[in-house]
Amino acid sequence: MYSIQEVSKKTGLSTHTLRYYEKEGLISGVERTQGGFRQYSDEDMDALGLICCLKNTGMPLQEISRFVELTRQGDHTLQERVDMLGAHRENVITRMEEMQKHLDKVTWKLNFFTQKLKAYQAREAEESLEKNA
Repeated sequence: MYSIQEVSKKTGLSTHTLRYYEKEGLISGVERTQGGFRQYSDEDMDALGLICCLKNTGMPLQEISRFVELTRQGDHTLQERVDMLGAHRENVITRMEEMQKHLDKVTWKLNFFTQKLKAYQAREAEESLEKNA
């Protein structure tokens, strides 16, 4: 079992966000100590891992919530969940391809300006030698 602080540290989610996810039903059944403190199980951690994965890959919380609800409804929702994840995967691939194009352009510009900088520095060094000669 993990305290909310431990879960926050492990997931990178703030305690506020963890409470919000619980309030919104993204995670449910989080046990409490006799003193009322949350205790997260390994199953809760797995659920949070998936939620973070989906969120970090651009799935809106509303869709994540729908996915979680479908999971709770049982195996008769498997097709809808497969469809949701398939569509999300395609969106992620498209965004990755776009990001690769941007990265390629940034890399090209970095190489271009690095070469210009080297040429500039060489001219400066040459001019400095001429002044001192």
